[in-house]
Amino acid sequence: MKSNYRFATMVIVLALLLAACGGGSPTTPPPGQPTQPPAVEEATQPYPAAEQPTQAPATTDAYPAPETAPAAGEVVTLQVWDILTRDVETEVMETLIQEFEAAHPGVTVERTVKTFDDMKATARLGLSSPDGPDIAQINQGLSDMGALVKADLLVDLTPYAEQYGWFEKISPSIVARNSFTPGGEVFGEGSLYGMPITAELVGVFYNKEKFEAAGVEVPTTFAEFEAALDTLLAAGEVPLAYGTLDKFPAIHVFSEIQGNLVDRQYLDDFIFGRNNQSFDIPENVEAAQKLVEWAEKGYFTPGYEGIGYEDSWKLLSDGQAAAMITGSWISGDLAAGPNGDKFGFFLTPSETARGTHISVGGTSTAFAIRKGSPNEQLAAEYIDWMVSDRAAQLWLEKGIVPVQPGDASAVQPGTLDGDLVAAWDLLNDNDMVGHYLDWATPTFYDTITAALAELQAGRITPEEFTAQVQEDYGAYIASKGQ
Repeated sequence: MKSNYRFATMVIVLALLLAACGGGSPTTPPPGQPTQPPAVEEATQPYPAAEQPTQAPATTDAYPAPETAPAAGEVVTLQVWDILTRDVETEVMETLIQEFEAAHPGVTVERTVKTFDDMKATARLGLSSPDGPDIAQINQGLSDMGALVKADLLVDLTPYAEQYGWFEKISPSIVARNSFTPGGEVFGEGSLYGMPITAELVGVFYNKEKFEAAGVEVPTTFAEFEAALDTLLAAGEVPLAYGTLDKFPAIHVFSEIQGNLVDRQYLDDFIFGRNNQSFDIPENVEAAQKLVEWAEKGYFTPGYEGIGYEDSWKLLSDGQAAAMITGSWISGDLAAGPNGDKFGFFLTPSETARGTHISVGGTSTAFAIRKGSPNEQLAAEYIDWMVSDRAAQLWLEKGIVPVQPGDASAVQPGTLDGDLVAAWDLLNDNDMVGHYLDWATPTFYDTITAALAELQAGRITPEEFTAQVQEDYGAYIASKGQ
């Protein structure tokens, strides 16, 4: 998995990660970074002081020196909620938490792992409680982070970003995607309220052996991509692993089709509520028509309406599908799975005159601090630990691209993680990182996922779909007086 990169490649990776743009989903998945939540699995993972290492690892220059420590004999419990549910994510987090506790005698981190849907459903109540989490991983956008800022439940992280140098680790566009004016009314400007930890990009994971057996090469145009899906289907394969029980995957697939039809300016204006944009445009109707066409042709896993996200990507991992449109957050688990060495990744190809395709993604959901936490400074130090050089190293070793620069020697060209780094480079060089559509209004996630479910079930037409979604967007823009 590991080999040394040329110094030039290291420079490129550092540049592309610093140039990154915008969560969510489970990481957003999104993320990336989800109501009818599925059955929720929660795991509280305290790390008792007696079981911790007696001293921090030797690589003390790889992470920040501790600044906050309890008084002698005092025990402090730092409560953290995150959505890092996958095995490789847990491995990284457990290592970082153990090292954090070892460097902070008397501090115990109590980690609660939630699904993306459950975090959306419980974050506000938890952050409203005086006994709630000190830190929670929050989806960006008006429906989640914006609503919490409006309710005055989150700490303004700007002073901590200046103290710890976070603004040097993330680009201005990433800062914007985690920023709101103090009342939560304006998205994309104002103060920083969340700090993401990993990069996210949505594209196509594929099984190289299945592609080769069917005589399919990595497509370079959208037409070639659809032809490849037809060929795989004719060869008896399920072309795309897919499950919409958790709702958000439908946004990602629709958005990847949409990204071939709209431009950067439209997406930026739509998400940030600028220049009187609308969802009810011919390009979005066309994207909806294409989504329906793919379902009718049988490109997706049969019975996808009843398949959860975790089960859908495991179908790909287990060899029960040839490809899947999803985000980079599954890369580590795919690589660690039974067919780990068979997978590659490519960006959804373009079919436009621009020769570019706006990809869904940007960063993971962001760590935020509960306003009123008695451990605010310690919580900020915990977040800084999670975006340290040490954290970047661990993420890269697991094939996951960190939001800040890391050691590129952990990434081997020609592997799945090498494909992801190259894709991230291309997106940033060409300003092709898009947005998660559910950021657009406080209720947009519920509106668009419900409308997509109706669309894919054949209960509404593509034209009715765009009109229905526009009602939500138009009402929100009108309420702002725009």
